[in-house]
Amino acid sequence: MVKQDMKKFLKINWNSNQINHWFKWLSPGLSIKRWLLVSALGVFLTTLGLAIWSELTPTYHLIQLISKGIETIARIIPRYVSAPIAIILGLFFVFWGQLRTVGSITEALHHEGEEELVDTLLAYRRLNRGPKIVAIGGGTGLSTILRGLKRYSANITAIVTVADDGGSSGRLREQMGVLPPGDIRNCLAALADEEKLLTELFQYRFQAGDGLNGHSFGNLFLTAMSEVTGDLERAIAASSKVLAVRGKVFPATLSDVRLQAEMTDGRVIVGESNISKAEGQIKQVTCIPKYPEALPAAIKAIKEADLIIIGPGSLYTSVIPNLLVPDIRNAVAKSQSPRLYICNIMTEHGETDGYSVSDHIKAIDAVAPEKLFDAVLVHRQPPSAESLMRYAKENSHPVFVDREEIARIGRRIVLANVIDENEEKGYVRHDPHRVARVAFRWYSGKWR
Repeated sequence: MVKQDMKKFLKINWNSNQINHWFKWLSPGLSIKRWLLVSALGVFLTTLGLAIWSELTPTYHLIQLISKGIETIARIIPRYVSAPIAIILGLFFVFWGQLRTVGSITEALHHEGEEELVDTLLAYRRLNRGPKIVAIGGGTGLSTILRGLKRYSANITAIVTVADDGGSSGRLREQMGVLPPGDIRNCLAALADEEKLLTELFQYRFQAGDGLNGHSFGNLFLTAMSEVTGDLERAIAASSKVLAVRGKVFPATLSDVRLQAEMTDGRVIVGESNISKAEGQIKQVTCIPKYPEALPAAIKAIKEADLIIIGPGSLYTSVIPNLLVPDIRNAVAKSQSPRLYICNIMTEHGETDGYSVSDHIKAIDAVAPEKLFDAVLVHRQPPSAESLMRYAKENSHPVFVDREEIARIGRRIVLANVIDENEEKGYVRHDPHRVARVAFRWYSGKWR
């Protein structure tokens, strides 16, 4: 008896909880009840249509009743009045229902402080129709221009060098045996379309802790993902989803590449981080192994590209290392798409001391027998006197634009004011948005 009473109690209690759960859907503020009524109307009309199709007798009588009702209304209210009213009301309910449906979706997806959902959708469509762009380089230079390019297209592929062996990347490379993630991390952060906080977390650098000091969270994250997924390519793809990256980032190669520089005084310097410290003039740069295999996805992107951009960045340690991968170099050389080289604004001590724009071009030409780009983008005006004095202390000076020599070696010059001069931090960089705007104008034919 007690067991039966307990079973009844549990059954009633379960039913009560279930009913309460169902009634939650009718709570005020969910905007559910009205749309349930609209759905009920749709079910009724569907049932009515099926009944008519099946020639059911009750349906005939129902139609007669409705017909008499309509005739009665027509006698009271003339049809030239009742018909427009019915049409207007019908269109109103259709429009209102659709408007509220879109409104409910907007409320669910739209967050406070963000742009309107319709603007987001329009931007999404516009960016996905943008040209296919391949940007080749490394260091801070490549990540800088990516921030500007992503405003014009979502079809961006960044091909990044993996020759870095200094700093956090070098330590992870030495201790974990992984490819250096630093430049890739910077490009992922630059292309991220996610909340600012998540991007800052990816770029966060630990300032203390045994073993952690100097490492960035993004580097550790990519290293861990490489271990979990099996290689860096899959790790980048997984990280791109986390950051909602607008575009793709590929390493130039998955080979363990190390740079080797031959100096004019006969010395041979091994290691990217050692080259700029060698205090000499670089004759040429090669890599070990000599013929690293390119990532197939990177080659595919170059072949399908509408626009190829090389640089900016450290000439011998960020830009040229990508071109030392034979398949990448050959794919760029064979491309029929517009190809633009973005030259550095300032020389780099230990790499390009005293270099002019044509010297940069000749260094790239020395890597390949064919031309790898059609035009070179250079800054029109020099930096401020304060910046020039500060850079002079580091043996760095503006890259001289020797127009006649540039024309002699068959390159067009794109002159524009693309500088970003930060007096507080004391650096001179390319302005990402100005560079992107100039590159797209040139691509569209206004600069050619």
